[in-house]
Amino acid sequence: MIARPPHFRSRVRLDGPTRQAIETGRTRLLVTGATFAIAFAVIGFRLVDVTLLEHGNEPRIAQSHRGTALKTGRADITDRNGVLLATSLATASLYADAQKVGNPEEAAARLAQVLPELGAAKVLAKLRSARRFVWLRRHLTPRQQYAVNRLGIPGLDFRREERRVFPTGTLAAHVLGHTDIDNNGLAGIERYFDAAMRSRDTPLRLSIDVRVQHVMERMLQRAMRRYRAIGGAGVVQDVRNGELLAMVSLPLFDPNHPAAIDPDGRFNRATLGVYEMGSTFKIFTIAMALNAGKVSLRSSYDATKPIRVSRFVIRDFHAKRRRLSVPEIFIYSSNIGAAKMAMDVGAGAQRAFLRRLGLLRAAPVELTETGTPLAPKRWRDISAMTIAFGHGLAVSPVQMVSAVSAMINGGVLYPPTLVKRTAGQSALGKRVISARTSDRIRRLMRLVVTHGTGRKARADGYLVGGKTGTAEKVLGRRYKAKALVSSFIGAFPMNAPRYVVFVMLDEPSGNAETRGYATGGWVAAPAVGQVIKRLGPMLGVLPVDEDRPDIKRKLAVDIKTFEQGRRRLASF
Repeated sequence: MIARPPHFRSRVRLDGPTRQAIETGRTRLLVTGATFAIAFAVIGFRLVDVTLLEHGNEPRIAQSHRGTALKTGRADITDRNGVLLATSLATASLYADAQKVGNPEEAAARLAQVLPELGAAKVLAKLRSARRFVWLRRHLTPRQQYAVNRLGIPGLDFRREERRVFPTGTLAAHVLGHTDIDNNGLAGIERYFDAAMRSRDTPLRLSIDVRVQHVMERMLQRAMRRYRAIGGAGVVQDVRNGELLAMVSLPLFDPNHPAAIDPDGRFNRATLGVYEMGSTFKIFTIAMALNAGKVSLRSSYDATKPIRVSRFVIRDFHAKRRRLSVPEIFIYSSNIGAAKMAMDVGAGAQRAFLRRLGLLRAAPVELTETGTPLAPKRWRDISAMTIAFGHGLAVSPVQMVSAVSAMINGGVLYPPTLVKRTAGQSALGKRVISARTSDRIRRLMRLVVTHGTGRKARADGYLVGGKTGTAEKVLGRRYKAKALVSSFIGAFPMNAPRYVVFVMLDEPSGNAETRGYATGGWVAAPAVGQVIKRLGPMLGVLPVDEDRPDIKRKLAVDIKTFEQGRRRLASF
């Protein structure tokens, strides 16, 4: 039998101080344990409360914005059908606290490896500045942010920002405009609605249709290349409410890269540029005279000889050298006949009429880039005569389109707009000519395409009507020879007009196909015809049989031609 050590045989007795220390430790352990238990109980209860009892109403910021979208930056922009044209994306921007960067030389070299566009020297200068905050690179891509993070350089950090993105690229660039690096609107819709875009909860819906915009851009670019023009403009407008379905200015720019926009690309030829429109203005001259009761379609003017007024001579480009009826003045584009017609109405009445059409003030469209018309300070007789055929008054393409829409839609002028209108807003128009005058203008514009200078704008089945326009550009106080602004303004279908289509080429050149001519009938009219052929099916305009008796009657024009043996120029 093994004997136990002596100390196992007797119980250890603790003295007073030792016992007190043990009791104190035990008490502290109990208090600490209770504290942890209570803390975990509170956390557990809160988790149950958040996940089960409050039905997902947290966080409180979401509760306070119930029923509304949170404002995170600029509102989106869409086309009339909801296609996204502009939006804001969250990005990370790189900055540095230069005082925390331990080795600026090494940091600059390593940053330049992953972000070569920064340049090591420029980064080093910023990191040596001892500034507590210095931007290094704004709006990094996620891949760039990851690459910088991997470097692990002390003193570098990211700030969350938003970058404006235009998913359609150059499409509708002059309509949308662009923003700066801080998302401030600098041009286009972005600038015009800059303050509103920051407070809107819903996207801004434009009147633009991206399909129509694409067709117009493509056809205009093709014409610009074919005739070596330096620029161009194209507009499509709904004549029933003034909505602009397309507005193009060439050359284009990419709003995603505003720093790369050159001045010529930035210039909006559709709204900011003002031009003498040439013979397209005869639409207004004849509408004015018909509406005032000064002429009828059977009236005529002697166009045998040019008109001489002081040092000015007014002559016809393709002179007939005979008496012309009002329809002949229009389809043959007689400057002499138009000038005499304007004098019968009077210079004062002409000025008042053009003012009613909005041609003497900037277009009221939702862009800051709108040009002010160039009109004579003194509206003398010679001014009235030249303006009658589109010289002496310069307007923008959008103004031209808006005024022509009023000439063919029954006589009501609607302000042009880039924002989709509601049903109530569509009644904002004002009458400028009678419905009867409008009907006569439709018939005359149809004649230009079937028998006149606009034959190349024909689009079978769509009853196209229109008017050609050609004018020399003004440089200083002189006209620049062979520097033309050539245009064609068309509409369809002329039995019940829905859309106006305008194409203008800036300084086009003739070629073998056009026999050397660069006038509106040769270079702009074909583009309008091609646009209409594509837009008709797209916009729900069905082609019709142009020889149907009811359509012939609706668009027939009886003309006394003053040519031996001819009594009717057209009846269809």
